[in-house]
Amino acid sequence: MSTLIISPSPHVHSGDSVKKNMYGVIIALLPALAASLWVFGLGALVVTVTAVAASVLFEYLIEKYLLKVPSTISDGSAVITGLLLAFNLPSNLPVWIIIIGALVAIGIGKMSFGGLGNNPFNPALVGRVFLLISFPVQMTSWPKPMANVGTYLDATTGATPLSIIKEGLKNGEKLTDLLKEIPSFADMFLGKMGGSAGEVAAIALLIGLVYMLVRKIITWHIPFAVLGTIAVFTGLLNLSNPEEYAGPVFHLLTGGAMLGAIFMATDYVTSPMTPKGQIIFGVGIGVITVLIRVFGAYPEGMSFAILIMNAFVPLIDRYVKPKRFGEKVK
Repeated sequence: MSTLIISPSPHVHSGDSVKKNMYGVIIALLPALAASLWVFGLGALVVTVTAVAASVLFEYLIEKYLLKVPSTISDGSAVITGLLLAFNLPSNLPVWIIIIGALVAIGIGKMSFGGLGNNPFNPALVGRVFLLISFPVQMTSWPKPMANVGTYLDATTGATPLSIIKEGLKNGEKLTDLLKEIPSFADMFLGKMGGSAGEVAAIALLIGLVYMLVRKIITWHIPFAVLGTIAVFTGLLNLSNPEEYAGPVFHLLTGGAMLGAIFMATDYVTSPMTPKGQIIFGVGIGVITVLIRVFGAYPEGMSFAILIMNAFVPLIDRYVKPKRFGEKVK
């Protein structure tokens, strides 16, 4: 007579793990890293290496000497935080400012809540927004693309497309005239425009999206909800007044729309658990991003939008969840 052994769940293992998925995200970020090195050269390399090294070092030191717990730097999460922080910074940012950003991202945004799995806000965005508020001049000095490949701190700077449109409209200029002053949509798609190190090349970010979808590292719900909402919202505004509001293609290709929707908003820890909740989350990010871009003081709003919606994730998970097995439908 055979013995029936009953064990607790889970009964099926998919083969996934935190470490495996984290390194999958790192692989998906490599095209954007290559694009940033191509567009900004030495500056992008210095910013990326500094941000990643500082993030890993701070996580190790905090866990060893403050929390006194086993080190988790091998899981890849600190590397991702460093990469995403670097991708949200100008490629001419001084090293000491980058290190401060990494300390805030890891120390305040992540480890102060207990480490990976406990942080309510995206750590890289916590570091980025802290630097933007603390060092606004340095954080808004954008090196010109393809013109500073061999330089770092002495790079020639210029305005981003979002800034040009924002300031021009504020000064009463016509949108059709302003669009002539910025790169073409084809150049924007390939990364030939000013901006943060990792946000400029939409094609590289989309390659990363396809990789993560194929590998099932993320699902389509959040990135499609964010980008779709931005497209619909800006499309309606453009139809209502084409001389005042730029169209969807402009808003999708500029700023941190692609980077935020694909890599920042999809963070496992700080996004909702259910597909329905993820769509609500993504729509909220898209709406807030457009509101800040069009009506707010900042030309870009993706970072603030994601952090704001991060705060609503517990409520979304509470009120948007599947019915329990056996629960009576009212």
